[in-house]
Formats: sequence, C-alpha cells, structure tokens
Amino acid sequence: MRFRATIDNVPTFFRIIQSIEKLQKRCIIRFTEANMHLICNSDTNEGGIQVWSQIKVESIFSGYRIQSNASNEITVALFSEALLAALKSASSSTAGTLSSFEAEEVVMKLAKKSDQAVLSFDITGMTRVGRRVKVTHDVKIEVMKPSDVERLNEPMCPEPDTHILLPPLQKLRTIVDRLRPMSNVLGVRANNNGCLQLSIHTESVKVDTEWKGCTNPKMAREHASQQDDPPPDPDEMFGVLVSIRSFIKFLQSHVVSTTTIACICQNHCMILYVYIGDVADAGGVLTFYIPAMLDDDG
Repeated sequence: MRFRATIDNVPTFFRIIQSIEKLQKRCIIRFTEANMHLICNSDTNEGGIQVWSQIKVESIFSGYRIQSNASNEITVALFSEALLAALKSASSSTAGTLSSFEAEEVVMKLAKKSDQAVLSFDITGMTRVGRRVKVTHDVKIEVMKPSDVERLNEPMCPEPDTHILLPPLQKLRTIVDRLRPMSNVLGVRANNNGCLQLSIHTESVKVDTEWKGCTNPKMAREHASQQDDPPPDPDEMFGVLVSIRSFIKFLQSHVVSTTTIACICQNHCMILYVYIGDVADAGGVLTFYIPAMLDDDG
C-alpha cells in the first residue's frame, strides 16, 4: 500500500485534531480516495461520546495519492497526541517553536521504519536568517485489517425530534464551564420554534439558560414519509440529559467550528454536526454522538 499527500491547510488539520485530542488518546483515521475519516469510538470514553468525521480531501491536501488492495482505502490507529505534536510543528501559527522555523511545505506519507509502520511528516521551510531546513516527525501507527475496519459502524439512533442551530460554541463553553461545579448532569432542551435551553437541576440548585430566535434547519435525514404526518406543535420541547463533562469535551471543537447543528433524540441521545466552513460548501463535518444518561443528582 502507498500513501502520500501534501498538507496545504495545516491550521485546519491541526484544529480538527485539537478538538478530538482531549476526547480519546487513540483515534482512527480512514483515508479514502475522496475523504479522510476521523473516528473516536472507544467505549471507555467518559459518557460514551463518539466522533465520526468526514473531511473532503481537497479541503486539506494536494498531491493526494493513495493505493491499497482494500479498494484504495487505508485505515490506521494512532495516538492523537502524537499526531497533534507533529501538526503543531508544521503549523505556521506556532512558528518559533523550532528556532523561528517557518514551514513552507508539509508532506505526509506512509512509511516503515525499523519494522514499525509510521505516518512520516516531512516539513521543509526557512529560518528567519534564510537558512533552509528540513524536519521529519514520525508518528507510530497500527494499520488496521479490513475485517476490523468492517466492524466500524456509527451508532444507531432514532430520528431526531428537533434540529437547532447552536449559538457560537465559545459562548456556550463559557456558560457550561460555570455550570460544571454544580452538577454532573446537563439538561439540553429545544423545540421547533427556535428555543434552546441548557439547565442544571439538583436538590440544592436550579439554573436555566435560554436562547430564543435560533434557527431550526431542515435536515436531509428526515424521512420523506413524515411529509404525510400532521405537523408537530412547534413549541413542544424535546430534551436529553447528558454528561456535562462529555458536553464540555465536545465544546473543544469551538476551535474549528463555524456552524454547529444539534439534533435531539428525546431521552436517547444528542447528535451534533460541527461544520468546517460554511454549511453550503463545507470542507467537512465532525459528527459527535452523546448518549443520554440518568439524572443521578436527583
């Protein structure tokens, strides 16, 4: 198998990995001819949160070449922290971390060194004094077998009861950080009339934060058969209780988010679509699945 690509959009790649690095120590990357898929699906994640992302190749890479016996797909498992460190060295935003070195070209390729499969990052550029330098970072990987790849499946979820466009994630993070000391459980509720609520309810404290005038987008997932159903009450609230720690980890994606749509499956789960770029022409989307939990705070 062969793989090689020039990373044209290092800052976006860095921010994507940054948004999931806090979630899971090991992640899975599946490279196909058209897309790069980033997957966090470990059952050991706190609160059971999963990430299934799909990023268009042309939004990150150029000179993209992939070849394998598995329909030209390559799937690898690696430590997200090691990948983040390699991308940090290549990011112009971190110029100065390598003696004022500024990357001009970053090539990522599949290689084997001392019988260890690696993703090798060749970073070339110039120092401030005009000296050309080359730095190589090797990230150890495990190439997954096709039989193991076939068992990778996104969570099965019921049809969402409502879809709502979230306020900027950075603003949500500020609010949720203040709520975190009060409870382990966060209530998220929304309706089809632009209302969103975040709440903490325990024996000793009750806090509700509400936004009105949010957008309720139409989603492609909605079944065509629903067109024959009577329209639901737009003011009916649908909610789910989630781990507040899991929600805060999801909010790490504020570094890459431009638009985020939350889909609530009443008392079952919350699905969050974080778009990279404008929705109409997004370079990719990170899909977060946060399962419902029991309110153990009473």
